[in-house]
Amino acid sequence: MWLLDPSRKEVLKFAVHCRVLVLVLQALFNAIIPDHRAEAFSPPRLAPSGSVDQLVEVLLGGLSHWDAEHFLFIAEHGYLYEHNFAFFPGFPLALLVGTELLLRPLRGLLSLRSCLLISVALLNSLFSVLAAVALHDLGCRVLHSARQAFYAALLFCLSPATVFLTAGYSEALFALLTFSAMGQLERNRSWTSGFLFALATGVRSNGLVNIGFLVHAQCQGFFSSLEAGSPLRQLIKLIASVLLSVLTLGLPFFLFQYYAYTQFCLPGTAQTIPKPLTQLAMDKGYRIADGKEPPWCFWNLPLIYKYIQDVYWNVGFLRYYELRQVPNFLLAAPVVILVAGATWMYITTHPWLCLTLGLQKNKNLEKSVPGFLSPHVFVYLVHAVVLLVFGGLCMHVQVLTRFLGSSTPIVYWFPAHLLQNQEPMLKSLETVSWKPLEGDSPPGQMISRNPIKELLYNWKTCSPLTQYILGYFLTYWLLGLLLHCNFLPWT
Repeated sequence: MWLLDPSRKEVLKFAVHCRVLVLVLQALFNAIIPDHRAEAFSPPRLAPSGSVDQLVEVLLGGLSHWDAEHFLFIAEHGYLYEHNFAFFPGFPLALLVGTELLLRPLRGLLSLRSCLLISVALLNSLFSVLAAVALHDLGCRVLHSARQAFYAALLFCLSPATVFLTAGYSEALFALLTFSAMGQLERNRSWTSGFLFALATGVRSNGLVNIGFLVHAQCQGFFSSLEAGSPLRQLIKLIASVLLSVLTLGLPFFLFQYYAYTQFCLPGTAQTIPKPLTQLAMDKGYRIADGKEPPWCFWNLPLIYKYIQDVYWNVGFLRYYELRQVPNFLLAAPVVILVAGATWMYITTHPWLCLTLGLQKNKNLEKSVPGFLSPHVFVYLVHAVVLLVFGGLCMHVQVLTRFLGSSTPIVYWFPAHLLQNQEPMLKSLETVSWKPLEGDSPPGQMISRNPIKELLYNWKTCSPLTQYILGYFLTYWLLGLLLHCNFLPWT
């Protein structure tokens, strides 16, 4: 019954159409535009390449560029090089499982790499489609506005980070797990939510920030329970639940760090590596587990992830603030403006709510303000701001687009709010040809055919704000495919 909701069916259909179009366009761009010779990780192929493998490379090779090569390498060979440990194991494991379950009959015809590349196309298309549906479900529960939730899910299908939601990156799986975990938490299913958040931490390191959602929900429960008495007991319960949340979400991260420690820092752990891959390590200066302990093994807290970010990628506080990086700051500017604008509008609308950290409930406010300005959105906005500040100050700033686009619903909820409230055409569409929503949506809410398509078909009559929003989404959607799939710099 859940998927019979007309709006969810439309989101699902639009998401599938967008994924198919992305796969077609990346193959077209990869075929007609010569690849740029980038200084990127490019390991040798150990298995012979047949004619069918070459066909797979022609059709799907655009999905294997830049960091995707690391994930494919890890899935095929494991964690052989030190810098491989910058990429968490959740996505490579998903590729291996998908290849084993879906493509095992083709193993005699295709090399393992080709099977993994097909798995990338199939699984990430599936993950991103399901993530759109999960975002719609989350929006219905948090925003209490079926229309804004619908618009936001449709915008996700045209995400500025689309190429990374389709290529061999972990963003699609992370978005699916994160949005699903948020939805489960909104249903008060804290155990299920914690489990999904923990899986997300095993996919990407920024999953650790999601601890804030569990802690905030537990603090809300604590303040609500104070009226029932026994504050000391409730405080002990709060501390225990917070510690459990930190342990649950942090466990995948620290287990992965411990695995790296056993590979590089314990005696007798040198691996047997094929000669071509050993030669690549010698030529490029990659460190392998050869019995010589790297510097990070002697740290008080030996975290290989911190070492790699520092030494290999030069990631650190304000390190990216150089004059030559101005183009990358301009590339990240739209998503920064989007989150900053959302933050300003929310704070100026609800200053007291923000000062009380969203912990003081106001039933009248909750009922009177649906949509993006609902008090339920507060914790999601804080999450987005934390990611923006950390990413803007400590990361390669151009990755903010995909970093935020796969982690926070604010990137889609705020534009949906602006479209609904500022676009005259949407207001006219909402008055005709609407059908009642089913399922969990509030009574009286209606839905029509795909309104984003309607706006695109009538581009010239849209308001300037709508043109700016859709222009940003579509430009990054298309340029990402054009540039990334041909080894050209992008976000």
